Amino acid sequence: MSGFADFPRISPFLWFDQNAAEAVDFYLSVFKNSRRLDEVRNSGDAPGPKGGVLTIAFELDGCKFTALNGGPEFKFNEAISLVIRCDSQEEVDYYWSRLTAGGGKEIQCGWLKDKFGLSWQVTPARLPELIKHPQAFRAMLNMKKIDIGELERAAEV
Repeated sequence: MSGFADFPRISPFLWFDQNAAEAVDFYLSVFKNSRRLDEVRNSGDAPGPKGGVLTIAFELDGCKFTALNGGPEFKFNEAISLVIRCDSQEEVDYYWSRLTAGGGKEIQCGWLKDKFGLSWQVTPARLPELIKHPQAFRAMLNMKKIDIGELERAAEV
């Protein structure tokens, strides 16, 4: 890709079946300061339709990614996730509701899977500090979406 030289040395490369463009459009709608950077079309030698999108380079709030229409062989799993640092409960609520919309799944302790199967951690910036308190850690284990106020109250006990 022509824009690949401008990427950081290490960046996420995400394998989708044939819905990379839909996924990229979804992520661009969720994250502010995001944009499509480049795309490569299928010459006919790769899975998928000739002339269709093969890869899409995109940026989410400063982090560069590549999405591939690679076919159905590989699926996302919880072995890797993307962490979103949130500075307020409003940000936690925003990302949680947007990423679980349309078929996403709430997991536990701030983890979720979006409708494409990609795992995310919607994490308050203060989480590491708060869960140093055993009561707050136990409270977090019972949460799906993180509630900062509840963790703060548990940390004060």
